[in-house]
Amino acid sequence: MTGPLGNLATITRGRSRRASSWDRTGGNDDRVTIPAGATEVLAELDGPAVVRHLWMTVRCDQEHALRRLVLRCFWDGARTPCVEVPLGDFFGIGHGEHRNFWSLPLQMSPEDGRGFNSWFPMPFTQARIELANEADVPAIVYFYVDYEAKPIGDDEGRFHAQWRRVAPTPGISDDALTNDAFQFGGSNLSGDGNYVILEARGEGHYVGCNLNVHNLRRTPDDVFNWYGEGDDMIFVDDEAFPPSLHGTGTEDYFGTAWCPTQEYSSPYHGITMGGGPNWSDKSSLFRFHVEDPVRFTRSIRVTIEHGHANRRSDDLSSTAYWYQHEPHAAPPTLPAVDQRLPFVTFDAADGAERPPG
Repeated sequence: MTGPLGNLATITRGRSRRASSWDRTGGNDDRVTIPAGATEVLAELDGPAVVRHLWMTVRCDQEHALRRLVLRCFWDGARTPCVEVPLGDFFGIGHGEHRNFWSLPLQMSPEDGRGFNSWFPMPFTQARIELANEADVPAIVYFYVDYEAKPIGDDEGRFHAQWRRVAPTPGISDDALTNDAFQFGGSNLSGDGNYVILEARGEGHYVGCNLNVHNLRRTPDDVFNWYGEGDDMIFVDDEAFPPSLHGTGTEDYFGTAWCPTQEYSSPYHGITMGGGPNWSDKSSLFRFHVEDPVRFTRSIRVTIEHGHANRRSDDLSSTAYWYQHEPHAAPPTLPAVDQRLPFVTFDAADGAERPPG
């Protein structure tokens, strides 16, 4: 029997364990305070074992704190992080925001999406889980790391997560084009210039992503300004164009339809932020390949066009989740904190977008 509850009745001989921020004095100060600029090791564990659940909540009194705090996980003595993602992005939503939403592997829970949960299984023989505070003020963190001490097989990959951002994506000018020509014209028969969600080498399978879009194009309200139309293209094992997995549009890859703005949660796909009028402002979407992981034996490159034929210049960021056998290739360098912060409105009169600060 398969499915999330299919094996729940099976008695196994693993041992349930937990690392948490409980007050070792027996009081109620069940938290860790991380000074500004410091990194705290939340858990250092010996296996073999599998992390079954991560729960966290934080208080950091600086704007966009969820982009300033960075979660890092190292499995089996890896020299570079297997997971290195801003905290909010890891738990499913970008832009330094939190919302109530649910999916099978990730959730942000009440109050106001500030209870962060992950149920991605994370096998290890050794584990180190860290939280870096790159804010200018201290961060207070409450956490659970629930894990099961048990043998793990040679076929069990290690969990990885990677964050990327391009802001803005390199598009084209719309000055000499009609809006229809800009939004729907042109062609892309190579995949060159696509936004890259994941690039990895080794053997494993890709299990999903969240994608965050800040629409930076300014148009009158009656001029169609949908940020999507970008096809997903997933290149497996160094294959050439066209890839084995070629999609039909941004909303299609994320399991929705017809230029959506409505927020929606389900086990494997959803929209956590729907944007503003005429698809303005910030949107966030997720898609998890739990029933349909994308397998690779040498390499994988998960990409999506930024607008049809890569014509749009928006702020795109993403977190990709996958499993693979170690060793992994060195991940891209995480941008400095000022390069991770979301754009904000600089001048309400003209609606221009600028980085904060």
